[in-house]
Amino acid sequence: MLPARGPALCSALRRAAPCGFASFHCTARRPRGARVAVVLSGCGVYDGTEIHEASAVLVHLSRGGAEVQMYAPDVPQMHVVDHSKGQPAEAESRNVLVESARIARGKISNLAKLTTVDHDAVIFPGGFGAAKNLSTFAVDGKDCKVNREVERVLKDFHKAGKPIGLCCISPVLAAKVLSGAEVTVGHEEEEGGKWPYAGTAGAIKELGAKHCVKEVTISFPDNSHVDTKNKVVTTPAFMCETELHNIFDGIGAMVKNVLKLTGK
Repeated sequence: MLPARGPALCSALRRAAPCGFASFHCTARRPRGARVAVVLSGCGVYDGTEIHEASAVLVHLSRGGAEVQMYAPDVPQMHVVDHSKGQPAEAESRNVLVESARIARGKISNLAKLTTVDHDAVIFPGGFGAAKNLSTFAVDGKDCKVNREVERVLKDFHKAGKPIGLCCISPVLAAKVLSGAEVTVGHEEEEGGKWPYAGTAGAIKELGAKHCVKEVTISFPDNSHVDTKNKVVTTPAFMCETELHNIFDGIGAMVKNVLKLTGK
């Protein structure tokens, strides 16, 4: 029998797709998993979200069966960095929500709309945007201020007893907002450049949080830290100079622990 062609093929596809032709292009329905919000801070490591970290978070959430919605604050970036030169582009200005939409493939909402009612957990990827756009940590250190909506989200999820995941530099947000939280940004010494941002651990202590030394590689069972009391899960990610697969696996451990804490 000859294969169907033209209109006959379209008709065959419609019959094969239980919900009509459009569903032929969709993935099969899965049992409902945890509903997780992912908060972005722009697009690009030096002035926004670290894209590899965001992708790793999304891949591991997908693998864990989670339903994901991405958010970002509708505010101007602190500045714009020319990533080819590593220097600020003085004549440019960009919006955090608009830039974050690049990572979200357009499916993103204003952070002001994020509520605990709609989600079981929240995750913050890293990148300098967490320290520049979600807070002023990059400029003010321990005296930093946190974006109003970011602070609200952190406090609301904490009060609701719902888990919060953070990686790379973003744990400083929890350290500032959640008194007594336990977080990790990796090691506390640079160790010949392996941990170039090790000084962040000292700032976390000055903020009143507890810093826990952790590894980043999957060969160590403790490459993410779980603060069971506060339901805060953190992992170093690009705070360490290491291979990309180690970053990916470490973020996977963080995501896995966040999902586990949701109980779904």
